[in-house]
Amino acid sequence: MQKILSLRLKYTTIESRKVVLCIIVFFIMLGLCYPALRWLTEWRFLVTTNDAYVQGDIATIAPKVSGYIKFMPIKANQMVKKNDVLFYLDDSDYQIALQEAKVRLITQQLTLDRIKAQIAASQTNLDEANALKKGALAVKINADLTLNRAIKLEKNHFLPQSEVDKAQSVSTQANASVTHAEVQFVAAKANIAVLEAQYAEIESQTLLLQLFYDKAQHDLDFTILRAPFDGVIANLSGKKGDFVANGQGLAAIVPIKKLYIDANYKETQIADIYAGEVVRISIDGIKNEHYLGRLLSLAPASSSVFSILPPQNATGNFTKVVRRIPVRISIPSAALETGYIRAGMSVVVSVDTRTKPANTISFSQK
Repeated sequence: MQKILSLRLKYTTIESRKVVLCIIVFFIMLGLCYPALRWLTEWRFLVTTNDAYVQGDIATIAPKVSGYIKFMPIKANQMVKKNDVLFYLDDSDYQIALQEAKVRLITQQLTLDRIKAQIAASQTNLDEANALKKGALAVKINADLTLNRAIKLEKNHFLPQSEVDKAQSVSTQANASVTHAEVQFVAAKANIAVLEAQYAEIESQTLLLQLFYDKAQHDLDFTILRAPFDGVIANLSGKKGDFVANGQGLAAIVPIKKLYIDANYKETQIADIYAGEVVRISIDGIKNEHYLGRLLSLAPASSSVFSILPPQNATGNFTKVVRRIPVRISIPSAALETGYIRAGMSVVVSVDTRTKPANTISFSQK
């Protein structure tokens, strides 16, 4: 009996070991098959790189005019809206310049009005001279007719020579009057031409003074620095009382609601990468969160092409280096609205080549 129990126990132990061994083999096979299945159905379609960073169109706030910072209602890392005031520069000098330009412009305008009035008065004088000219011409015609009649009558002995002489004197005076009237008419016309030339000259100077006034107004407006778009203040360097020159950077604004990702793929990875494909995004600074973005565009050249010292490969010791092509990827609005994403964060991105837009031919198919 004892021998039978011993054999039975031994058999049970062997069977248990077989079961455990089968279970272990099953899980080993499952562990091997699962990655293979994932690679077959998903991973082989993903093109991944960790050379990717969050970027944004960051604006540098710099004055267009120089001056002392009078007041700054902002602080570092403060959220601002578009057109919010960031800096007030001392505008006293620019106020004076604007008033000076305004006075010059008003004085020039008054000069224009005066010349315009002189032109109107000269036009009246011209009309008067023209009327006098016409009157003198009529008198001359009448005097010439009288003289001709007197000469004919004198030849027929109907008038004495004294009457002819008198008619000759009247005709001469009439001719002189016509000449004088013509001179006055020409002088009045010339005076108008001179005044019109002066008016044109002063008018051009007025336009120049208007430009000076507009510039003074713009300079005054530029003493107030405003936010160009919604964002967060960063790299704040200006302080109240500082003297700043035009173009000097005082702060930066990061558009945290309009960030994107710049990734750098190896040139051997971009065969099936196209704008419009879905991109899986994993941000290092945000654990256990994944987002879906879109590939917006691919750069037309590698980054090395635009470097300060581009590579020169025409040498005997050439070493081939795989280049990287920058691509731009959108970040979904829902992810940006959380406020956790910051410019400069490291990102891992994977382009899903199965989401290639329709009617797109990949390099691998050419």
